[in-house]
Amino acid sequence: MINARRLLLVNGPNLNLLGVREPEIYGTETLADVEGLVERTAASRGFDVRAVQSNHEGVLIDAIHAAREDCAGIVINPAGLTHTSVSLADALKAVALPVAEVHISDVGSREDFRQVSYVRDVAAVHVIGQGIGGYATAVLRLIDVITGQADG
Repeated sequence: MINARRLLLVNGPNLNLLGVREPEIYGTETLADVEGLVERTAASRGFDVRAVQSNHEGVLIDAIHAAREDCAGIVINPAGLTHTSVSLADALKAVALPVAEVHISDVGSREDFRQVSYVRDVAAVHVIGQGIGGYATAVLRLIDVITGQADG
């Protein structure tokens, strides 16, 4: 049964290294900081969060599939899989939950290969280049979509 008050937070490959990986691009805050921010932001609107991070595509796909049972929406930073994974996009489509795509850096101003996002067309919300604060924006905008309060 879907929990109308739970979000799945999905963080893809290498995001476990936030805080040490290329801090000039991704900042010095850690994955734990991201998860805490998302949990606090969701709680402010009466939602809870289940978080998953993996460097393995199949683990992320399995978590997305499981979300069908108890989540109302998905906040995802697919990281490098954004630009390569049709399977991840297909999983998001298959569960038919509202999706918010988040990227810490401004992928639009980076390398050519980062211009492709297989998740873009699946996501109802896109928050790009706002640092980890973008996760809070994504959560609030996704909750508005879920609760029917999003701007038309």
